[in-house]
Amino acid sequence: VQLQASGGGLVQAGGSLRLSCAVSGLAVSTYTVTWFRQALGMERGFVAVVTWSGGRKYYSDAVKGRFTVSRDNAKNTVYLQMDSLKPEDAAVYFCAAGRPILSNIRADSGYTYWGQGTLVTVSS
Repeated sequence: VQLQASGGGLVQAGGSLRLSCAVSGLAVSTYTVTWFRQALGMERGFVAVVTWSGGRKYYSDAVKGRFTVSRDNAKNTVYLQMDSLKPEDAAVYFCAAGRPILSNIRADSGYTYWGQGTLVTVSS
């Protein structure tokens, strides 16, 4: 199983980026795929998730209303559209896949497979 995160880069505050998580070795329609991020000197934290069952979407309070997670089953890829970016959104973004129970979807311990991360830098 491989998860390949891409799409990071440098953007000005207020700008947009779209991250992609291309998955091989499992079907994204049968696994919950989640985005986490880790800023310099900070712990890794939950950003957004699309569940395998029902395709439900959940967001952290910090990104709700600005970020949108989506899934393309045909391309076996999960996306994170990030709009109205703020300097505090700067981090390495990781995608992860697993089958956590609903109450554990925001915890990185619930995920088995991880991508390598893509760096997002937001200038003020």
